[in-house]
Formats: sequence, structure tokens, C-alpha cells
Amino acid sequence: MSTAALQLLALPGIPLVEAGADLAALIMAALARAGLELCDGDVLAISSKIVARAEGRSVMLSSVQPGAEALERAAVTGKDARIVELVLRESRSISRQAQEVLISEHRLGFISANAGIDHSNVGGDEDEVLLLPQDPDASAADLRARLGAFSGAAPGVVIMDSHGRPFRLGTVGVAIGVAGLPALLDLRGRTDLFGRELRISMQGYADMIASAAQLTGGEAAEGRPVILLRGLQYPPQDGHASDLLRPPDRDLYR
Repeated sequence: MSTAALQLLALPGIPLVEAGADLAALIMAALARAGLELCDGDVLAISSKIVARAEGRSVMLSSVQPGAEALERAAVTGKDARIVELVLRESRSISRQAQEVLISEHRLGFISANAGIDHSNVGGDEDEVLLLPQDPDASAADLRARLGAFSGAAPGVVIMDSHGRPFRLGTVGVAIGVAGLPALLDLRGRTDLFGRELRISMQGYADMIASAAQLTGGEAAEGRPVILLRGLQYPPQDGHASDLLRPPDRDLYR
């Protein structure tokens, strides 16, 4: 898995994405503007926001009627009860809550603040919020197939989001959808520089790709939601974001 010649390139000119947009066509047009052709082994890291927008996952808060639990949790957290209602709908359970904090186990299985629901880079209407894609792994697989049909290449696709981490400040990029590459790399059985066998090393490969891509793409007004990573060498595995979830029986904190 050498990455000595790894390149990260933000694709130019991706427009504001509306519901029903053909993301694969937009990406191919951006590649053409940059004078690039998609190659086997390339990886495209794509912001979850543009995938969700294309899939029509925006919600107007004025259409949301909070239930009793949402009102109770909003009183404790100080959050908008309508957003709390959406968090509850998108979650399996609430993990932690405090003033201005609502951490949940998302229906997709990961732990995140506000079930990934976001106001930023959604649109100019303060009433509009964006949910995460309905099935990010399926979205990644569909984009990979469409890009392959356009280009004849077989790229990997990572749909990325930003998550906080327990015990550490700041967010990092994480993979919530994966297709055409391993999400998790098992390095056990290899040897270190001194010939010692690795016994527990598991690499969150797709998360590493997402975090590297976010360094290039940014999270504010940069307008760079698609990053091409070229030069990665990874085994021919078709992973899923669920591969990165720690099984409950191995979770010491929940």
C-alpha cells in the first residue's frame, strides 16, 4: 500500500447541487475542466452534503412538529425542538445530552452529534437543514457504477462527513459510505521494521482517506466538495462503511 506519489486534487467548478442532480455527470465535467481522465485505482472522496442534496434530503424546519420527547430533550439541551425531533427520527438512541449537546447513535450505526444534521453549506434559508444520505454505501456504489460507465475506469468512492471524537477536540473527516476499496485494512500478520509480527493492527483506511481529503477540500466557504486521490495502492476489496463500526461486545464505553 505505497503512497509515495499520492496526489490530492480538488475538482474545480462543482456547482451548488440541487435535488435530482446527476452527481456523476457533474464530477465528469469537473474532471474535464481540470484536464483529467479518471483512471483505475483513483479514489473520489465526496462530501456527504452534495450527495444528500442530490438525493433530496433537505428538510424545512417549519414542516416539523416536535413530539413530547423532543420537547423534553430540547428543554434540557436548549436546542431547537424541531431539530431535536429530526435527530430522534434519524437515530437509534440518544447517547449523551447536555446544554447545547446532543449525541446520538445514528440509524446507520455510528455515534455523532445531532445525527449529522447540518445547517452549514445547505442554502441561504435558515429554515432549511440537511440530513445525511439515506444509504451512503448504496450511494457510493451507485456513483462508482455511473462513473465507471462514463469513463471505463473503476474508481473507489468514499462519501465523507465530519465527526467529533470522544476525549479529543476538533472534528475529522470520516467515511460514511464506501465502494470499490477496503474500508478497514487488516495488517495483522505483517512484520514491523524489526521483524516483529503485527498482532492487533487494523487501519481505518476509508476514514484516513476522508480526513486527508478534507484537508484539501475544507469545510467552510471553499466550495471544494469532491477530491480526487491518485496514487493510492490498495487491495481489490469492496468494503462498506459498516466495516468501521466497533461491535457492541467490544465497546468498553457504551
